[in-house]
Amino acid sequence: MRAVIQRVDGADVVVAGEVVGRIDGPGLLMLVGVTHTDDEAIARRLAQKAYDLRIFDATRFEACHVPGGPKEVSASDLGLPVLVVSQFTLYADTRKGRRPTWDAAAPRPVAEPLVDVVADELRARGAQVATGRFGADMRVSLVNDGPTTIIIDVD
Repeated sequence: MRAVIQRVDGADVVVAGEVVGRIDGPGLLMLVGVTHTDDEAIARRLAQKAYDLRIFDATRFEACHVPGGPKEVSASDLGLPVLVVSQFTLYADTRKGRRPTWDAAAPRPVAEPLVDVVADELRARGAQVATGRFGADMRVSLVNDGPTTIIIDVD
């Protein structure tokens, strides 16, 4: 499984003019791609890894600013929200020509339930989770904080 994690100051997903998912204030935007060999255990590890990344500055959050304490904290430490958006294009193969192929991306019957597992695992960890709509033509808007963008691959 692959994800692009962005530290954000807010993000939303619009489908056909309707906001279907939104987080306000600081949090994470997770663009999630699934390949053929992924399973539920991998999806859970991806969610845990992303939520536990120490990419937030503790000094920006009063509750975490402890003299001598950690300078970097995670979304999990802060209880921040996460917007999860399926993104099959993360498995694009661009090695040949000008037209990407999508052979490495898992088909919907495999991918959709695993993206749901990612969201469910985050919820189980206490995160407020918003989602996009699988397979829809989505418009994702965000305010990237930093900017901080990290790619995670989990096998």
